[in-house]
Amino acid sequence: MSRIGKNPITIPTGVTVDINGAVVTVKGKLGQLTQEFTDVTVKIEDNQVIVERSSDQKDQRAKHGLYRSLINNMIIGVAEGFTKELELVGVGYRASNQGQKLDLALGFSHNIVLEVAPEVKLETVSEKGKNPIVKLTSHDKQLIGQIAAKIRGFRKPEPYKGKGVKFVGEVLRRKAGKSA
Repeated sequence: MSRIGKNPITIPTGVTVDINGAVVTVKGKLGQLTQEFTDVTVKIEDNQVIVERSSDQKDQRAKHGLYRSLINNMIIGVAEGFTKELELVGVGYRASNQGQKLDLALGFSHNIVLEVAPEVKLETVSEKGKNPIVKLTSHDKQLIGQIAAKIRGFRKPEPYKGKGVKFVGEVLRRKAGKSA
């Protein structure tokens, strides 16, 4: 039995969960998220969401904990929201934004301009003497992770000096340089 899938999800105040067949809709103060679920049944009992599977087939066991985590992330997202912070480490690396357009200078011949989805709130912080930080805030965990991964993919941190785009708090595995 899935340990994660068995846990019920408590619905906080201000959040409504609607189940229409296989489609679960979660509404809260930060927005609305909809997801379709197959191979499991989703029920609401005593202000809790319960995810159950009908049999012990391998694909249903695999999806049981996944779907419970997805519903939990939807509920947390519309209630509190998610934030990802990326740090630009390197000489001359800069970030700025005009509305939903992110302008990154990452040592290439031209700046990288990325149009960010309207569901994601974009903010750039540039303090003198500190590395620039790009803050992404949204109610959709999957979307914010996808955008953060795309930004990080423009210039991944390298293992020798640590230059590149990294998540704040990410621990990089460093290598020693050439020993001459």
